[in-house]
Amino acid sequence: VGTSVAEVTHVFSGSGENVRLPCNNALSDCTSTTWVYSRLSESGTVELIAGGKKKNDIERRERLSLGSDCSLNIKKVTQEDYGFYTCQQYVNGRGEQQGTDAPVNLHVLHASSSQTEIRSGSVTLSCQLYSYGVCDTLFRMEELQMIWLNQAGVNLLTDSRYQIFFSSTHCNITLTTTLLNEDHNREWRCQVTQRSQLKASATYTVKYSADHKVCMAAGSIFREIVTTVKIAVFAAPTVILLQIICARRAGRKDSHQPEEIEMPTVLE
Repeated sequence: VGTSVAEVTHVFSGSGENVRLPCNNALSDCTSTTWVYSRLSESGTVELIAGGKKKNDIERRERLSLGSDCSLNIKKVTQEDYGFYTCQQYVNGRGEQQGTDAPVNLHVLHASSSQTEIRSGSVTLSCQLYSYGVCDTLFRMEELQMIWLNQAGVNLLTDSRYQIFFSSTHCNITLTTTLLNEDHNREWRCQVTQRSQLKASATYTVKYSADHKVCMAAGSIFREIVTTVKIAVFAAPTVILLQIICARRAGRKDSHQPEEIEMPTVLE
């Protein structure tokens, strides 16, 4: 009998994935199993599982389940799920703890954009490892590395089109680039490795706003018109109108002024 703490198990997951937290002190069955949760930003601990059963008064109850080996399963992990989980065994009606605590540190990787609506120009993507503890210490002790990759799996640090900045202080790596037309629906992937082994990944797919897609289409049509004089005579006013609309919408979004568009006159 004792209450000492065993070695911490580190578990990594990308946001949106299902994850399993092992219970390394399980007894013959799970009726004595208790799972508690804590993290630095909150005081005290929250009991998630007691006597092998889920507690009723927890927000994420529907996403939690107890495995047959007493592991804690979490569905569709979010960045809010990161933190310090502890598996404990209580016998004799929770009166006496059996064995040691079995702690698990859950780290959640999440990718996001600096812009709520992606249109054009420069964009910055952020990849954050939500983690319990001091990031510098974690990366040094666990030999972790964070990188950005393209769809082909190539490290973007080798491509001058992208500016990559890593901060071990904040467990964060950013990617900044100027968007091209072909970047619509393109996926960038961030990953965490430990001693060169993949531990977790998170992806971000760029989707342009509807206005920007219309503007791209107008620009494409306009380029084709310029190369074909016969088509330009009849279609140029319509395409120019689209470009005027796009330009004025962009200006309106910046200045929050009402939109006024004058229709061009086509002389016969």
